[in-house]
Amino acid sequence: MRAADNRALAAGAADGTVVPVFVFDDAVLRYASPPRVRFMLDALAALRSRYRDRGGDLVVARGDPREVLPDLAAAHDADSVGWNRDYSGLARERDDAVAGALDDAGVTHESFHDAVLHEPGSITTNAGDPYAVYSYFWKKWRDRPKDDPFPEPTADALADVTGDPLPTADDLGFAEPTADVPPAGTEAARDRLAAFCEDDVYSYATDRDYPAREGTSRLSVDLKWGTIGVREVWAATEDAMATADGTDEEDAVEEFQSQLAWREFYAQVLWANPRVVAENYREYDHEIAWRDDPEALAAWKRGETGYPIVDAGMRQLRQEAYVHNRVRMIVASFLTKDLLLDWREGYAHFRERLADHDTANDTGGWQWAASTGTDAQPYFRIFNPMTQGERYDPDAEYVREYVPELRGVDADLIHSWHELSQAERDRVAPDYPAPIVDHSERREQALAMFEAARGE
Repeated sequence: MRAADNRALAAGAADGTVVPVFVFDDAVLRYASPPRVRFMLDALAALRSRYRDRGGDLVVARGDPREVLPDLAAAHDADSVGWNRDYSGLARERDDAVAGALDDAGVTHESFHDAVLHEPGSITTNAGDPYAVYSYFWKKWRDRPKDDPFPEPTADALADVTGDPLPTADDLGFAEPTADVPPAGTEAARDRLAAFCEDDVYSYATDRDYPAREGTSRLSVDLKWGTIGVREVWAATEDAMATADGTDEEDAVEEFQSQLAWREFYAQVLWANPRVVAENYREYDHEIAWRDDPEALAAWKRGETGYPIVDAGMRQLRQEAYVHNRVRMIVASFLTKDLLLDWREGYAHFRERLADHDTANDTGGWQWAASTGTDAQPYFRIFNPMTQGERYDPDAEYVREYVPELRGVDADLIHSWHELSQAERDRVAPDYPAPIVDHSERREQALAMFEAARGE
């Protein structure tokens, strides 16, 4: 959803004039949600404005791309159709079907590697297998040359066309989100990137785990939707590296670059194992005996578990369609190791609520937390939600921002909430719930659950 640093678009513009097209595919919309539809429509509106400013337009259509794209190619007398590859199983099936339909229509087509710096399958073990351990993947990923950003087409390269109006969310069958979705489009993404690389990138290594510090880039939504190219992001980090003041700042920049590598690690895991969307990557001897507890799941979704850092994260999700990365790990660990609920329940809720939901990243993150994924957290390492809150939100600033019932409560009391008597809780924060489970007891139950799955 960008004109700059778009490999397929640049290739088409190098050969002649291009007609930019976006197809609303109902097979894809079936998995969408209000926050993502809102961000998508805003991104498309920004992209259309960019094309119109240059004398072109964005042609939009709705339907089965196997039918829509051959028809559009014929209507515009196109020599070829090009697109950038996606790596989920659904996307690959769609792309193969579109390619077959274009072949049947006699239309030349080409797909391009664009969404990641190094295409899945290009970085493998010495035996030629996809990596299952991130650290080994990172070493090869880091040392591979990276492409420069691709040029934005000139006005002369855009065909003189007029597109139909964009649909509304209601037209697509979605309500407006209750969350505040961030501004969308390339300019908004560039603003986020520039602000981050000007200052926060140099303290990223120390600040990224502290949600109250806002020390992250907030670029996940832009990379997910492609409103900015990953080569442009990489180039900006390399510029920041060149102006870093000392090894600490250089290490901080590299730490952020390693997060780009994590994104691509999970992309290659999904590419090699499409089943991880719905199945455990790691096989145990027996099925994991996840609990069935709708009330606990509902309390987790509402942010009413009685564990302040968990509840703050879930309420941030509801308010902003976003959760800080450290807190994502905390709430995922709590769901799977304290509530003993299936990671797929959490993944489904995140898919519904996150504006930056990315199939590869989210399945990778959830399976990491659940100890079912590649390079996952060992099942016996279980986050203590109170310790995590005290360590990464010591002054309870993040908790108080998102849990208003605790805004007048001292940080020490917030971090010891699980130890307070009910009378003390009623005195300091009568509207905030008591913990719905005992972490120590659930930790032992989680260990027993995984040991049983391992056949021990």
